[in-house]
Amino acid sequence: MTPTPVTPALPENGTRTVEGAVAVDRPTLGATAVAPGASAALPAWCPDWAERLGDAYLSGTSCVFLLHGNVRDAVPIAPSGATPDAASWGSLPEFLAREIFGRWDVVLGYDVGRGLRPLAGNDPARLRTMAQWLSERLGNASGWPREPEAAIGAIDAILDRNLIDPPEQRKRIAIVLDYAQYLVPDAEGGGRAGAGRLVRVLSWATNPLLRRVNVAIVLVADTLAEVHPRLASNPAVTAIDVPLPDREERERYALAAAAAAGMKPEHGDAIRRMASLSGGLSLESIRAVIALAARDGSAPDGPEFAARKKDLIERSCRGLVEFLQPRLTLDAVAGHVEAKKRLESDAGAIRRGQLESAPMGYLICGPVGTGKSFIAECYAGSVGIPCAVLKNFRSKYVGETEGNLEHALDVLRGLGPVVVIIDEADAALGNREQGGDSGTSARVFSMIARQMGDTRYRGKIVWMLLTSRPDLLPIDLKRQGRAEVHIPLFYPHDQAEIDAMFAAMARKSRVRLAAGLPGPVDLELGLSGADIESVVLAARRRSLERANEAGVAAPEEIGADDLRAALDDFMPSAQGLEKEMQEIAAVLECTERRFLPEHWREVVGKPGGRARLQERLAAIREVISS
Repeated sequence: MTPTPVTPALPENGTRTVEGAVAVDRPTLGATAVAPGASAALPAWCPDWAERLGDAYLSGTSCVFLLHGNVRDAVPIAPSGATPDAASWGSLPEFLAREIFGRWDVVLGYDVGRGLRPLAGNDPARLRTMAQWLSERLGNASGWPREPEAAIGAIDAILDRNLIDPPEQRKRIAIVLDYAQYLVPDAEGGGRAGAGRLVRVLSWATNPLLRRVNVAIVLVADTLAEVHPRLASNPAVTAIDVPLPDREERERYALAAAAAAGMKPEHGDAIRRMASLSGGLSLESIRAVIALAARDGSAPDGPEFAARKKDLIERSCRGLVEFLQPRLTLDAVAGHVEAKKRLESDAGAIRRGQLESAPMGYLICGPVGTGKSFIAECYAGSVGIPCAVLKNFRSKYVGETEGNLEHALDVLRGLGPVVVIIDEADAALGNREQGGDSGTSARVFSMIARQMGDTRYRGKIVWMLLTSRPDLLPIDLKRQGRAEVHIPLFYPHDQAEIDAMFAAMARKSRVRLAAGLPGPVDLELGLSGADIESVVLAARRRSLERANEAGVAAPEEIGADDLRAALDDFMPSAQGLEKEMQEIAAVLECTERRFLPEHWREVVGKPGGRARLQERLAAIREVISS
């Protein structure tokens, strides 16, 4: 069955008179006329963003469109006479020229690298017709303008002339401006020439005559943040995010790419599994995975796939996201009993698909050395989903920071379900009031806050904000609906937790403690997990040194004398006030009383207990900052 044409076609009675203007007409989508305001009838294989573009055009909402996001990926294009399942893939400009505007008279493309050129897909006769019509207006093709200012001026002249032509001579014209971030760049990067081009494009968007005739202007940009904000936010411009491919599109493409690479049909199930697990990858990345598997003769979903996926995602994010595959679960966490119970319960809900009961995010706080990063990674391991660490996405170049973050968020949305860890969140995320950087920090904060509060991704993107200073995080991020569960972590507060922590650190250090160790430990020392690990390693060094001095084999386990000597020799950090401040801040942020150790429950349970803690926190902050 041949797919229904996607391209707009003029209705039989497609002209109408606009008050005070020449006769104009509007196209419809599909083979038959569509009533104004109707939805664009596109084949099932067409991407959803194309339907949004068609609907906005048919309704007369806009004639200028700004496509951004995953715009450098492959796009399905149906070959002549093929069924949708047999669709091939091409570039986005090619898709626009062949599918969306495939029956329009003129499709004119431009980018700063190749200049003006007609876009006719694989139809040579159509290409010749377009080139002849354009040559009558622009002269010989070799002289067509390449510089942005001259090219935009030439396009403007073509559109103006088309408006005044008689209705029977008027052409259906589509303009595709690729790499639009270099034509109408962000405010500080464009200069006077950029301002002139911006005004021209805005005049097209707001011209009521252009919105009523067969004219469409499509700008294609990698990230919305790199385009001038006056264009991106203009209500007459329809901005459309091109997302990463969903599972169905990945599977369809993967099967076609595998066939093209010569993979045997018996690998079909493995290819489908790979497509299912490849969330966060573009179609071009999937093609690379399949090509490597075909070359090596390995299964596309084999052990190498995880490493290849990690590498491709990190490269596509330009180092902004570190992709982890947790090997441990919450069973590996020592202590923090009530915190583990809550996290295990939430992990179970996500595994069962009960996403409505999963929190949008967590705030993991507590003094330094309490294992905040470790428990976050173990939570991801318990859910059985990848873990992404959002790294430093800030840049010294104007607009690049927001573009970096926008791309990273696009990948995370496609990658889900995923746990996103932001360490030192108080410093990384900033707040709305930060200044001195042309508003970059405020825009970054707004982008993060908006994504964290998007309930469509509940259980799909789980945010874990880690900080020892939760009091510095703006309340916008800590409210319900964002990082809604606040879990404080504390140093071991009883002998049972001390024993569990020593055993865990001994396992981590690949050493063994003698039976009965560590024995009673002074809780007033306030040992963190990192402190206990240091003590265990010091005790191991002592045992090895004694064995070397005596010329005997190294003992297999740490004895009581060596451990006691290491404990007596260890001096905890002298930053007592800072640790107290961090602990009080964690207590005040706690959202469930059961997370608190017994002595802190008693403190906050007394009348005025929280108020006294807030006063103490303010006093310590004043002393430290003075």
